[in-house]
Amino acid sequence: MADSTVVPHHIAIVMDGNGRWASRRLLPRLVGHKQGVESLRRCVRACRERGVRVLTVFAFSSENWNRPQDEVSGLMELMAMALAREVPQLAKEGVRLHFVGERAGLSDKVRAGLAQSEDATAHNTALVLNVCFNYGGRWDIAQAAAALAQRGEPITEASLHAAMGMAHVADPDLLIRTGGEMRISNFLLWQAAYSELYFSDRLWPDFDEAALDEAISAYGARERRFGKTSEQIQAARSA
Repeated sequence: MADSTVVPHHIAIVMDGNGRWASRRLLPRLVGHKQGVESLRRCVRACRERGVRVLTVFAFSSENWNRPQDEVSGLMELMAMALAREVPQLAKEGVRLHFVGERAGLSDKVRAGLAQSEDATAHNTALVLNVCFNYGGRWDIAQAAAALAQRGEPITEASLHAAMGMAHVADPDLLIRTGGEMRISNFLLWQAAYSELYFSDRLWPDFDEAALDEAISAYGARERRFGKTSEQIQAARSA
């Protein structure tokens, strides 16, 4: 039997719809991304207040480099500015930042900002915020396999998992995608194997606390079986 009061330990979100939010208002797409930062700030606080311990967000995918150059440049600058502005408050609220993704292709300024932000929040324990930046699920699996091969280690399910960018946290319980699209777009392909999927029609800048509560409520109403039968799950709970 499902429990609608259950709060996921780990929520992952594909924050989709920033550009469309701006376009519908006849605004530059970058304005939508700036509004998306505001929505993320609100979501981080809401997750912490509800007892979520890990929040992982898809901020910039490996494929996003194919977008118009002015949008990509604007996103990079927005990341640098957001780090400078948001990290002190995140540190004060007990949030620990991790950036997951390929850093080699990023500018020195952005790479330094990521490292400094991780260092500044390294001892926080209220909430782990993983920001997947220049990230792709296939890249994550491939880089883990390459690292094991280079070290001469056997490639097993356990060793591959330990070599991935998200090895420091448990797999996501709930994966949310906003914006009305019903796909995961190369996000956490390995880690989301047993995640509950929730798709929202709201564009990311419009995804507020009430929308988060709806997603959490839907999660609690589901029965997670991990390959077992309902009878096995119920028997284990009764034991």
